[in-house]
Amino acid sequence: MDTKEEKKAWKEVRIGKRFLNDGRGIYVFYKTSSHFFIFPLGILAVAILGIYFKISATEWTALVLATGFFIVTEVFNTAIEIDIDLTSPGYHPFARDTKDVSAAAVILSLVIAILVGCIIFLPKIF
Repeated sequence: MDTKEEKKAWKEVRIGKRFLNDGRGIYVFYKTSSHFFIFPLGILAVAILGIYFKISATEWTALVLATGFFIVTEVFNTAIEIDIDLTSPGYHPFARDTKDVSAAAVILSLVIAILVGCIIFLPKIF
């Protein structure tokens, strides 16, 4: 359990420091994710298609939400994997199951993002 001093130190973290911690979290995600470079490329491709096909504000909203949902699930998956590696360095079936389920969330969010993209772009392409 944390001591009173540790609890007080956590409470006194200033907002600016919290933003630095957020930035560090993005950096850790960048360093630990082998697929990080794909995100900007995917976002750029979606943006180019959206501009080319002159999609509506509602369609932009759906694309942003679907893309954001995918990226956020990838970030959570990375956080879960880091935690499992720390708390269960050896093989354990529950650790494997936890990693597999969090990876499944990423795949499901990717399928949703692809479906949203298909719903928006396929009618415009054909």
